[in-house]
Amino acid sequence: MPFCASCGSQVDGSFCGKCGARVGAAAPASGAAVQAAPLADNVASALCYVLGLITGIIFLVLAPYNKNPRVRFHAFQSIFLHAGCIVFAIGLNIVLDMLHMWTLLFLSSVVWLAFFILWIYLIIQAYQGKTVELPVIGPIARQQAGA
Repeated sequence: MPFCASCGSQVDGSFCGKCGARVGAAAPASGAAVQAAPLADNVASALCYVLGLITGIIFLVLAPYNKNPRVRFHAFQSIFLHAGCIVFAIGLNIVLDMLHMWTLLFLSSVVWLAFFILWIYLIIQAYQGKTVELPVIGPIARQQAGA
């Protein structure tokens, strides 16, 4: 279904029912530019990190965002980061349990605090339109995103 170039609403016929513009005609010069996606790139990129695996996968599936290399990069990096956190947590718990080192539980808390700070940092940087490429997973995410 086509969209109006002037206001962005869906059009059934050859004229927009909301603003009256002709479909296929150039957008008026006085009108503001209409975004192709409901969310700006920086907002979508930041939201990729919010729920980790879930929002990363969602933005890789949603139609206007899965074609955007910047959003795809942040989605893949979010997925890889949170998958790595899960694997690290399982490994750390196994090692601490096998060694019966309950006194090193503070180490686990420090590691999770570092992951939390990194997560917040990535959300803020993505919202500001900056791309932070993490050392190991960043190049893999860039390759997967096609950027």
